[in-house]
Amino acid sequence: MRGLRRILTTRGAAFAGCGLVLVASGILLGQTDVTRAGVLLLALVAVSLVLARRHGLSLVVERSVIPSRIAVDERATVTVRVRNVESSPTPVLLAEEALDYALGDRPRFVLGSLRPGASTEVGYTVRSHTRGVHRLGPLRLRMRDPFGLTLRGASLAGDGEVVVLPRVVPLESGRSLGSGIGSEGTIPHMVALHGEDDQTIREYRDGDDLRRIHWPATARTGDLMVRQEDRPAKRRAVVLVDSREVGHGGGGRSGSLEWTVTTAASVLTHLDRAAHAVHLVTADPASDRGVRHDDTVEGSLDALARVRLEGPDVMRGVLHDSQSLTASGGLLVYVGGPLSDDDARTLAALRQPGSSGVALVVDPARFGRRDGAGPAAEATAATLRGSGWLTTVVDARTSPAQAWGTVVGGSAVGAAS
Repeated sequence: MRGLRRILTTRGAAFAGCGLVLVASGILLGQTDVTRAGVLLLALVAVSLVLARRHGLSLVVERSVIPSRIAVDERATVTVRVRNVESSPTPVLLAEEALDYALGDRPRFVLGSLRPGASTEVGYTVRSHTRGVHRLGPLRLRMRDPFGLTLRGASLAGDGEVVVLPRVVPLESGRSLGSGIGSEGTIPHMVALHGEDDQTIREYRDGDDLRRIHWPATARTGDLMVRQEDRPAKRRAVVLVDSREVGHGGGGRSGSLEWTVTTAASVLTHLDRAAHAVHLVTADPASDRGVRHDDTVEGSLDALARVRLEGPDVMRGVLHDSQSLTASGGLLVYVGGPLSDDDARTLAALRQPGSSGVALVVDPARFGRRDGAGPAAEATAATLRGSGWLTTVVDARTSPAQAWGTVVGGSAVGAAS
């Protein structure tokens, strides 16, 4: 617990001031009764301070959030458990939970007196209209003395968080997403779900199709052996997200960064449902490499919830770390702002022959450019288009579904070579 703050309330300050005036006046005027009245007021203030001092506040707070990850505009229930670890009962306390502004008004509640070792629980709900990692706590307490002359405040150490995932919108499938890059399981970027082998041999079981008997293995082992069903495979899809401040414009929910995050979340979810093995690569200055790589939808959405504007050089790390993921082909999707000529050429080279590249390039100037001019969106799109990418430039009026539909709606993703 942080240091306690003891202050006089307005009433307490008035009592103390009046007491001093009455004592001084009584002494100067020789009025004993006036002096006694002043002494009484000062004594009440002193007693209140002593009573406040007698009550120790040694409390432990714990929080649970269910669910800990929610979508935009969904609700989560927060339970706050307060336990008294002091050797004496606590007084009645007024409590206020500090919240990030995006979660709404701060909840206030009254904590009744707690015996030593006792605990109590209070709950409230939160909802956010914006994605992100929002903080819960600390819990701020206030305690008044019986006369209302003093107010003591404290903040209980410990906080929590609720992760608000980005919004996901449905996207158009296109005529043949991922066609033109081979059948599943036939090229290196097909990722087996249960291992690298597409076929295994096992002992015969009742009901197995006799046409699946593997005669060489049967002759070698002396037991009937059959070919295992081919394991399912998924095409690889790598999504790159640009979080450079120079590559974005506007602010808040209408800014291009939020458009980028929403679109990336929607693309990842859409491709996962279309039987792709999805990978997300984003900048993460907090990590050792400055890059974060997620290979599940759940992890990717969590990473996107934490995306924020970064410095001008973070995209180079993203492009560098993506080389190992794209070397064997697969669908490559870029969502972000315009790039420098060198970075645009590096990104263009990540698309392997026979694979597909899709670029949704946001135009910061049409979202409300931030300070500092950057490269033009059309130039980046032209560089990528010249290398066989399917590209479109978007502005604040373009929805993620419209942008995706423009690229894949009329043409099968993967037709480029």
